[in-house]
Amino acid sequence: MLRDELPSGNGAVLELGSGAGYCENFIPKLITSEIIVCRGIQVVADAQRLPFGSGVLKAIVFVNVLHHLPNVRRFLAEGVRCLRENGKIVMIEPWVTAWSLQVNTRFHHEPFSPDATEWSFSSKGPLSGANGALPWIVFERDRQIFESEFPELQVERIEPFLPLRYLLSGGVGMRSMMPGFAHPFWSRVEKLLSPLKWQLGMFALVVLRRTNTG
Repeated sequence: MLRDELPSGNGAVLELGSGAGYCENFIPKLITSEIIVCRGIQVVADAQRLPFGSGVLKAIVFVNVLHHLPNVRRFLAEGVRCLRENGKIVMIEPWVTAWSLQVNTRFHHEPFSPDATEWSFSSKGPLSGANGALPWIVFERDRQIFESEFPELQVERIEPFLPLRYLLSGGVGMRSMMPGFAHPFWSRVEKLLSPLKWQLGMFALVVLRRTNTG
């Protein structure tokens, strides 16, 4: 999903939070990064202070990173600075729906607070804090504030998707109930239920495009 949203043309693609993922298997010449030293990581980087020059990146991609950032505004400002024109920030993040609210507040260990008044939270160090509802807060609830503060970043796409494979593979409880051979079946079930994604989704693909507005 991340790969398919990448813009054409020159520029490097940076992945944030690479330590837990495998995007490099899908995106050629990906720059992998992490907030701490990890095996196989090319760059140690804080998303709120990126070690890249202005306008050098074609895209910034990540999965489940934004809701761990203590100060989202600092990251968005860095994205504006580092992306070339028409570059993109492409992310998969938790999303707020009637279903996800029940699951995340009852069964998940991370905070999930759609009523939070701020885009930030206190943190004692890397990976020590979170608000799983933060992406929804910034790009849905507070959309007008986001557009006012970051006119250079256009919300190009928000696409929730069904969580069945995530839940069955142990995404919340870390205990898989879905053997590998069952994956195609549950994929088809999710496709059949896709019209209900705005009610039953737990994650969303969010795509921001860097414009020359500002």
